[in-house]
Amino acid sequence: MLKWVLTALVMTIPSLAAADFIILQSTTSTQNSGLFAAILPEFEKETGIEVRVVAVGTGQALRNARNGDGDVLLVHAKAAEEQFVEDGFGVSRSDVMYNDFVIVGPANDPADVTISDSVDSAFQAISDAHAKFISRGDDSGTHKAEMRLWSSAGFEPREHSGKWYIETGSGMGATLNIASSMGGYALSDRATWLAFGNKGDLKVVFEGDPKLFNQYGVIVVNPARHPTVKIQQAEQFFNWILGENGQAAIAAFMLGGQQLFFPNAPNQ
Repeated sequence: MLKWVLTALVMTIPSLAAADFIILQSTTSTQNSGLFAAILPEFEKETGIEVRVVAVGTGQALRNARNGDGDVLLVHAKAAEEQFVEDGFGVSRSDVMYNDFVIVGPANDPADVTISDSVDSAFQAISDAHAKFISRGDDSGTHKAEMRLWSSAGFEPREHSGKWYIETGSGMGATLNIASSMGGYALSDRATWLAFGNKGDLKVVFEGDPKLFNQYGVIVVNPARHPTVKIQQAEQFFNWILGENGQAAIAAFMLGGQQLFFPNAPNQ
């Protein structure tokens, strides 16, 4: 009898545990900056729901969710996020927080980017000088932003791929490592830059243009598309991170005395 009871308990534990986690498809910036390590334990303590993070580029995160691998998204490419919802893959989307992008480059700044008066002129200076630019080239939110900025400056840098324009196909940390080793420029979200430990000779050479604004959004995946979505738990996370406690947790996250993300959920 005891053996039967123990066997029954072992068989039921996985099924119970399965309801106690959600998969969050998100970006390398939110993971590598340390944000999730700081805030997710608070959500888990309040709700008992574990959050398992898949940290990839925004484009890959959206593709993963379209394929049913994920319950909720936290990414940073607003147009692509809105398209995801419009196509019926997301139930709802909301702004959740923001920071900004910066251009980093070698301290000697061979393209004189630091004297630029706009991000357009900064990208033009890099192009005119044929200075090494290290791109993620991975369809991430940062890469999408970079492509918009090149377009705004009137250039198609991929025509020079493999020459002065180098596409890594990698995450932000790996791309910054390559920029550091090659003495190249790169576009980075500020949070990853601040958390990055191998800066070497790199420094921020341009910042502050409104076009460098970096909005993050949270989306619940649509269970009508994928019945495996844990809609109740996903909505709990959605409501928590947009609510008072989640927004306060984001605001409280600091690195070296600097705030990395700024909460801006509606009605907060």
